[in-house]
Amino acid sequence: MELDLKNLKTKDFYYDLPEKLIAQTPAEPRDSSRLLTLNRKTGEIEHRHFYDIIDYLNPGDCLVLNDSRVLPARLFGIKDETGAKVEFLLLNHREGDIWEVLTGPGRRAKIGSKFTFGNGLLRAEILDIIEDGNRLARFTCEGNFYEILDKIGQMPLPHYIKEELRDNERYQTVYSKEVGSAAAPTAGLHFTPELLRKIRDKGIELAFVTLHVGLGTFRPVTAEKITEHKMHSEHYYLSAQTADLINRTKKNGGRVIAVGTTSCRTMEAVGTKEGCIRECAGWTDIFIYPGYRFKVLDGLITNFHLPESTLIMLVSALAGYEHIMNAYRTAVQEKYRFFSFGDAMFIY
Repeated sequence: MELDLKNLKTKDFYYDLPEKLIAQTPAEPRDSSRLLTLNRKTGEIEHRHFYDIIDYLNPGDCLVLNDSRVLPARLFGIKDETGAKVEFLLLNHREGDIWEVLTGPGRRAKIGSKFTFGNGLLRAEILDIIEDGNRLARFTCEGNFYEILDKIGQMPLPHYIKEELRDNERYQTVYSKEVGSAAAPTAGLHFTPELLRKIRDKGIELAFVTLHVGLGTFRPVTAEKITEHKMHSEHYYLSAQTADLINRTKKNGGRVIAVGTTSCRTMEAVGTKEGCIRECAGWTDIFIYPGYRFKVLDGLITNFHLPESTLIMLVSALAGYEHIMNAYRTAVQEKYRFFSFGDAMFIY
């Protein structure tokens, strides 16, 4: 099928996925998940395991990983006045003790309403109602907010995961450090400390960026034409050390390979905004779809994404629409596991 780049439709990125292929639990061990490799020039596909990724990496390459850490951002509490049950989802830290939150049911969270969580360990007051019906809430507690969150918060797993997560650390990458995401940068979930050590020992650099993943990651594209879709904005930071590693890799002829679409979007946002890679922080709503010209990226390690999502549009921009749709059809036929806890793809 020939894509009309000037008139891209959301439905162009649909594929049929049996529900039984949606992974409900992570692979054990992490790097035992399957790996589909895709040559973006030829469309050639190979079937491997994730621990084989090292065979596709060359000395002098640079892997760029997102070190954001997921908040246990789902809170269950009661409304002070009525004792009615309420659920809060922390979305963005605004300033001080103020957070942007999603509340359910929303009608219970009027301006001035007060709530209690964890039998009084944490309290909140609604300050304002903002765009999309989200709220601004001020939290108060005795002690460290994040430590209390670790005690009483739950991981905000995607809606398509029905199984309970037994170990919160399995929804964190082994290198996660900077707290702030509402969802995991899932491509990194496949790495183990041992695999990362082997990669380093082979002469491949590891560089880190931070992009705090927002819940907009799971928001469906409802526009018929993808150019009418408005991306959510996410906060990123790219350090001087990472900029140096990326620039040195490029200069020496190595490949810059993003681990996950979040790392990809961070580098491409900086490359687009700054015209080069240098230390930079800010907010990005970059939307990458076929026709986009990559400024930095040479390869991508990623999971299999939802039909008609902005993420399948991004990988189609990198590998070519036909190659990606064929790879996804192949993955379905070969019964790969899909989405956050699913198997991986390496586009090179």
